[in-house]
Amino acid sequence: MDVAIMDYGVGNLRSVQKAFEVQGHVAVITGDADAIRAAPRVLLPGVGAFGAAANTLRETGLDAVAIEAAHSGKPFLGICVGMQLLFDTSEEMGTHRGLGIIPGAVLRFDERNMGAAAIGVKVPQIGWNSLDFPPSRLRSPLFAGLENDSEVYFVHSYFCRPQYDDAYTAARTDFIAPYTSAVWNGANVYGTQFHPEKSGTIGLQILDNFARL
Repeated sequence: MDVAIMDYGVGNLRSVQKAFEVQGHVAVITGDADAIRAAPRVLLPGVGAFGAAANTLRETGLDAVAIEAAHSGKPFLGICVGMQLLFDTSEEMGTHRGLGIIPGAVLRFDERNMGAAAIGVKVPQIGWNSLDFPPSRLRSPLFAGLENDSEVYFVHSYFCRPQYDDAYTAARTDFIAPYTSAVWNGANVYGTQFHPEKSGTIGLQILDNFARL
């Protein structure tokens, strides 16, 4: 097994698995804590509302397994809501607690969080948009071989705001205003707000990069 895809009942598990298989990697969908602990790399998927995903993750007991994996030093990747779950809190339909792996909050695309430019803008952000890699930071290994402005696929109404932007932002995307669309803790934890498994050849390269870390 190259990657364990955490199965807690939330996420496009089979599409992610198939994307790894196309690149020649063995990805196993599993909710077994011991199998996740034994895996060399772990992926946390997620779709839908943050609160429901966080509650389901805790009900399965896999929240502690995810935190353990992220702190173990092995490559750990959160996708979409899986990236959002890495953060401390989300304001989606109330205040909800995340895993606290990356300091910061998940906020709605609205005037309060994005300024006057958000007035009248329809959310969610759905479709293709580009990645801008911060020149002030070492390029995340997840994006090795990619050009700046590479386009990937998004569908979300909330965005992540790290408490320490320069320390965690691996890519930004401009929707209303630039926001953090990928994170990296400088070690083993990665996150993408977009869906690599739906992002064509660029997304496949990102997942291939992860499976080779």
